[in-house]
Amino acid sequence: MSDSTPSMIILTVPGMGSDHCAGIVRKTLERLDGVGTIQTNIASHHVSVTIEASGPDGDTLKKAIEGAGYDVAAVQSDQEDAESDTEIEEAYLSQARKRLIIAAIPTTLIMLLMIPHMFWQPIPGYLAIVALLAFPVVFLYGGIATHKSTWRSLKNGTFNMDVLISMGSLPPYLIGLIGFVYPMTSFIEMAATIMTFHLLGRYLEALAKGRASQAIRRLMTLGAKTARVERDGEEIEVPVKELAPGDIMIVRPGDKIPTDGEVVEGESHLDESLATGESIPVYKSTGDSVIGATINKEGRLRVKATRVGGDTFLSQVVRLIDQAQGSRVPIQEFADRMTGRFVPMVLLISLASLSVWLLLPDVMRPILDWGATFLPWVNPEASTPTLALIAAVAVLVIACPCALGLATPTALMVGSGIGAERGILIRSGEAIQTFKDVKVMVLDKTGTITRGEPKLTDAVTAEGVEETRLLTLAASVENASEHPIARAIVEGAKEHDVKPGEVSEFRSTGARGVSGKVGDETVLIGNRRLLEEEGVTGLETLDDAMAELEGKGRTVVIIAADGQALGLVAVADTLKEKSIEAIRGMHDLGLHVVMITGDNERAARAVADEVGIDEVQAGVLPEGKVDAIRALQKKHGNHVAMVGDGINDAAALKQANVGIAIGAGADVAIEAADVTLVRGELTAVVDAMLLSRATFGKIVQNLIWASAYNVAAIPIAAIGLLHPMIGVIAMTASSLSVIGNSLLLKQRFATSSPQGGSK
Repeated sequence: MSDSTPSMIILTVPGMGSDHCAGIVRKTLERLDGVGTIQTNIASHHVSVTIEASGPDGDTLKKAIEGAGYDVAAVQSDQEDAESDTEIEEAYLSQARKRLIIAAIPTTLIMLLMIPHMFWQPIPGYLAIVALLAFPVVFLYGGIATHKSTWRSLKNGTFNMDVLISMGSLPPYLIGLIGFVYPMTSFIEMAATIMTFHLLGRYLEALAKGRASQAIRRLMTLGAKTARVERDGEEIEVPVKELAPGDIMIVRPGDKIPTDGEVVEGESHLDESLATGESIPVYKSTGDSVIGATINKEGRLRVKATRVGGDTFLSQVVRLIDQAQGSRVPIQEFADRMTGRFVPMVLLISLASLSVWLLLPDVMRPILDWGATFLPWVNPEASTPTLALIAAVAVLVIACPCALGLATPTALMVGSGIGAERGILIRSGEAIQTFKDVKVMVLDKTGTITRGEPKLTDAVTAEGVEETRLLTLAASVENASEHPIARAIVEGAKEHDVKPGEVSEFRSTGARGVSGKVGDETVLIGNRRLLEEEGVTGLETLDDAMAELEGKGRTVVIIAADGQALGLVAVADTLKEKSIEAIRGMHDLGLHVVMITGDNERAARAVADEVGIDEVQAGVLPEGKVDAIRALQKKHGNHVAMVGDGINDAAALKQANVGIAIGAGADVAIEAADVTLVRGELTAVVDAMLLSRATFGKIVQNLIWASAYNVAAIPIAAIGLLHPMIGVIAMTASSLSVIGNSLLLKQRFATSSPQGGSK
């Protein structure tokens, strides 16, 4: 490659079915010069490889992976072509189904012949019939892909799981052929059954993993396929892929928003449930941002496209989930170490079992005599070579580390999918493990706990003055100002059904206040110092109310007309609707909640007292937030999470052990965070923590089950108490149980509220 900058190549490897397989692929590619980072994702079967300057091309990577025993279905330079990925997955599933059917029919016939041959009446030419029926199962369309994979794997110096299946099926078939020249027990039935159950397991795993990763597949197909745009004064329909930033899109009622944009004309309610998990439609009008793939419920909208292709919200969500599902969890390290050495170790144990049975049969037979009292498949009367082969093959087929390799990825698949459906995007598996240990939750104030915009909260009138008159005069004068506090007073008056009147002789005195004539009255609005300077009377009657409101951290302005104080209004950055509920939920989870804000102590303390925050750090500048996080980490250990929404929070989010970005905030904060909450409400933090704890719990359960299964099953097989046919069924059941346990996460969260965690 001649390009001097690193590039990305993405390969689709359908047979990469577990983390053990993914580990072999990674190790194979790491041997190549010029390969940078490698990320595997068994959910999407993607292998993402960063190629350095003068590194290998896609064909070289493909040949290396095929050399390790895995077929490569596609080589891409990006992940935008979701449809081709879906087609590859469907083709892989279809092929697995065909192989299973072709193997199952002859194997079923073999079983139907074997039962009467063994228990009732010997069938003439039985061995020849069975050998012919089993041949296509073991050697042709049924098993050929497995044996090819085994050969390439061994030639490449790696040991994938197909090695165990080939070693468990080929020797029994070939040894069974000796029966044509020397009377002995037939093992051909065992060879066919092992291969068939292996193919059944592969097919069922593909089906179950499809269910586990269906959230990301559903997201990838949610977007609109076409868009109506204005071109040269006409409305035309174009593919969404052809949209460019600045295009004006026409969105009719019932249509999907084609791509992220901004409303330039019209008003409507949009169903944003795919992004936020909220079922209630959201009102949108001119100037509001809209998300691609959300649904326009009623009005006609003209929307200017702002982000297209891979830059859209939906694409970013898919990318985040893909990163999460392909990420590593620290607890997985011991599983990786085990599976890396597992297959060679199993081959040695199998060989040892074979040797011990052949050399010390008298020592081993008493074990079979005992086992035969409660296990119907144990036959102590069989010949020593037969018992030795049964034990060796049983070790091979029972020991596939599929379950161990599936333990972490399947839980991550399901957990990240549930999160995406609920507006919770967890970027990495490491964040899931770290999140469960969080003891301190740090919250920014503005835009996180509060709405981030001032709102009229109180109106206090002097004796004999009506509230309507006070608000009318205040709104009339402030309507001529663009100051945020002025806009809050005007909007607050409208909420009280008060419309601003005409104002003349408007004058602003900078930060201290404004004045103007409303009808015949001269109205003055501002702080106490300004009104005292202008000689306004009656101010002392408002002192108590003013002190009380300022004590709550609110900004208070006084309204006077013709030199007489009429009352005062208070403005504050109000709480988000569910902030109190969210803080209560955090306390229920045992968290110490800290607010760090640049606001003054009085305003910060007022908000903290209202929502029930444990600790307040006020007057902290953006650059001071990182130091504040470090201090908390020193005090409480590395168990600190932070929630923020602004550019000034990005560095602190990175410093925290878990950074959580409110999705409505700045892109730079979202990029810096480990977890992104698409909903702007803090209750999603509680949901995210419950989900991370539940997901990590499933990972631990899966690893314990898979490890215990192998630790218990291999010795039982080695001493001859486990028939290979039972072993291959148990191996498949073990893998499916791990996937099934992960899918139980869906049941746990299926009936939970999007704002309150599990019921």
